Amino acid sequence: MENTTSIFDNIDQIRLSRRQLLPWWIKIFCWFFMLIGILAIVCLLISLFGFQPNLSLYGFETHNPYSITGLMIIGLTLLKGIASYALWFEKDFAIKVGVIDAIVGILTCIVSMTMVLITPDTKFIFRLELILLIPYLIKLVKIESKWKISFEGKEGSNIEEDKPFIE
Repeated sequence: MENTTSIFDNIDQIRLSRRQLLPWWIKIFCWFFMLIGILAIVCLLISLFGFQPNLSLYGFETHNPYSITGLMIIGLTLLKGIASYALWFEKDFAIKVGVIDAIVGILTCIVSMTMVLITPDTKFIFRLELILLIPYLIKLVKIESKWKISFEGKEGSNIEEDKPFIE
């Protein structure tokens, strides 16, 4: 009997990219927030020439990028852009920045929703962003260990969930 082997028989496992650990919805938001992060910088630049862009994030709004609210919105947007860039391009620090982004986003939404307690003429509005921020945080925490080992040369690892390696 003839011994037939393929090139794949000699490979125990093939390491996949870190990006494959991310669900489809995080991949879509990565592109969206990378673009928004670039636009935040553009907003700062065009406001130097007298333009007043409308800025809004997590329930905070302003027309002046150089106000406290404007700088906060631009800062949060840049954080989201950096987290998205790091996740998409599989940087080592991506999960840490993403977790910080999610926690800051959740806290900012909570502050925005509780502003009704301080400002009597506003109504309570539930921030729908929380519906995505909480699963985003949970997913990042869940894949953190796989993210770390996926490029450390530990090809012998066999991780079942999210299958970062192929057997």
